[in-house]
This record gives sequence, structure tokens and C-alpha cells, in this order.
Amino acid sequence: MSVLLNPYLSFRDEAREAMEFYHSVFGGELTLSTFADFGQGDAEGVEGDKIMHGQLRSDRLALMGADTPNEMPFEAGTNFAVSLSGGPEDEEALRGYWEALSDGGDVVLPLEQSPWGDAFGMLKDRFGVQWMVNIGQATPPEGGGAPADGDAGAAG
Repeated sequence: MSVLLNPYLSFRDEAREAMEFYHSVFGGELTLSTFADFGQGDAEGVEGDKIMHGQLRSDRLALMGADTPNEMPFEAGTNFAVSLSGGPEDEEALRGYWEALSDGGDVVLPLEQSPWGDAFGMLKDRFGVQWMVNIGQATPPEGGGAPADGDAGAAG
């Protein structure tokens, strides 16, 4: 796998509907994972059915999206990030991008082990652009798999 750069859209309770719409427009393969699929969500179980990671891929495009949890801020019009993702063979390059992008910016979520087994982090660079970096693992951790191609996460 090589490093992939693509848009990552955030929604408030509409990720499933939006990603299914984009699938109808662009075709390709759509995968959707809920927060409950990864043992995440609120204590009341209200957010468990929300989309933690949606991915639409074809030979021509990649688009990702997720629901923003209720405890995180959400503002329509600023609900996107740029995602950098790759496999273990891309780790050095992805960590280098992370370091360079975080210089003068704000780390929102450190680049570290995630619930789905990949290294994942979020930051806002010095220009206010939101970035997500995901380093997929060769094999998922015992007891659970990772979303397609090891890409996952929710942007806020």
C-alpha cells in the first residue's frame, strides 16, 4: 500500500445517510463501521449506532466520513479534515508528515494506538487545517478487526 490523501467529512447523526448518498452518486465499494462495532459509544448506548468510520473507494476516488460524537463540537461548513493513511510500510513517511504538520499547530489527539489497532492521530496545522493520520497494521489486534484498508477514525 502507498500513502493515500483524501477528504474526511464529519456529520452530526447523518453519516450513514450521507455516505449512502455519495455511494449512489459515485459507485464503488462502501464500508460502514459503527462505534458499537469497536466497543465505543456512550454509557446509554445512544451513540453506538452512529458511524465511527465510513469509507467509499473506487479505482478513481476515496472519500471517508463519520458521525461526530455529541460531546465534540460540530459546526457545519467546517466539518472536514484531510486524511493521510497507509500501511506499516509507510510508517516512517506518515510519522514524518505528522511531525512536519504539527510544527506550529495543535495536536488534538496524539498519534498513538487506537481502539481498532492502528496508530491514529488528529491535529490542526498552523493554518487551521484539520489533519488525520492513520498508520494501518499488518494484522489486526486479537479480538477485533480493522475497517477496510486499516483506515478509521472520527473527525470532529
